[in-house]
Amino acid sequence: MSQIQSTPLRKIIHIDMDAFYASVEQRDFPEYRGKPLAVGGSPTGRGVVATASYEARKFGVRSAMSSRKAIQLCPDIIFVYPRFEVYKNVSRSIREIFSRYTDLIEPLSLDEAFLDVTEDKLQIGSAMEIASQIKKAIKEELNLTASAGVSVNKFVAKIASDINKPDGLTFVGPSKVETFINNLPVEKFFGVGKVTADKMKSMQLFTGADLKKLSEDELVKHFGKTGHFFFKIVRGIDNREVQTHRETKSLGAEDTFTYDLTTREEMHKELDRIGLIVYNRLTKNQLKGRTITLKIKYSDFTQITRNLSFAAPVGDIDTITETAKSLLGKVDLEEKPVRLLGISLSNFQEPEIRSKKPRDPEQLELFPL
Repeated sequence: MSQIQSTPLRKIIHIDMDAFYASVEQRDFPEYRGKPLAVGGSPTGRGVVATASYEARKFGVRSAMSSRKAIQLCPDIIFVYPRFEVYKNVSRSIREIFSRYTDLIEPLSLDEAFLDVTEDKLQIGSAMEIASQIKKAIKEELNLTASAGVSVNKFVAKIASDINKPDGLTFVGPSKVETFINNLPVEKFFGVGKVTADKMKSMQLFTGADLKKLSEDELVKHFGKTGHFFFKIVRGIDNREVQTHRETKSLGAEDTFTYDLTTREEMHKELDRIGLIVYNRLTKNQLKGRTITLKIKYSDFTQITRNLSFAAPVGDIDTITETAKSLLGKVDLEEKPVRLLGISLSNFQEPEIRSKKPRDPEQLELFPL
């Protein structure tokens, strides 16, 4: 813990709303309360789930799951169309509650944010008390629940906020950080998706303590540049500051498939699904981009990208998916199976609202594919 104690300790809170979109729908429409609900997707089986209520999650329904799969798991699930303007308005109200305590707020999406309360406006002093008051205000003023994680850095605070959901409040103090990270499953670490987690487990790396046994060079050798991050984070070193202004460089989604794709028909189907996820994220963040990029990784792990730029920003679902398919059509697949596809937008032009008001929250993938 000497690395942690050698720098001044900060008080970081991560607030994460509970099943945000679904909770807003259940709040506003009593007929949805207590029932399995999916925001996004459709009863016809097309599209993907943006957020599932906790009643639906009990059946295994999760974000980014296809509607068809959600129906298989939960035949009685109710699909509702996203009301993004409503969610954005609620998010602004949540942000106003945050600002009563600190101006150091880093939104990650409409429904989550980091707060640095090392020095708080009301001179409360206790990060746990501030988190408790924020949760209470959200409940009383907005009739919604949030979960909070409190710790000395962003990494631990974010992981902690997920421990006792919904309506949780978890504190990991400086003396507990090392043990907390040692016991953390590798799939909980940032940058560890299913493929990386499987690779780690094949190397008998199951927890933070296991990762700590490897040198920085070994981690970089096996996991690329992310290895530098792993080396520091398993030792509790996370000096990232809460950034009040974050510039989004690109936004997208990708998926590594359980089996390699061999036909363009299969690939088009997956691009439709991935494109909808990208569209939903763009909409939530009020972003449009001039450049659409298609990412292809073959079964032999070679990778290519193709992109197309437009004169004006685009962000509609048809342009996203059709452009991705067009870019795929120009690629000679050379009979090589495809194991991953991805779509992203970049070269953003932000809406005028962003130059007149505080920056709206941004979304990091928050849900894995």
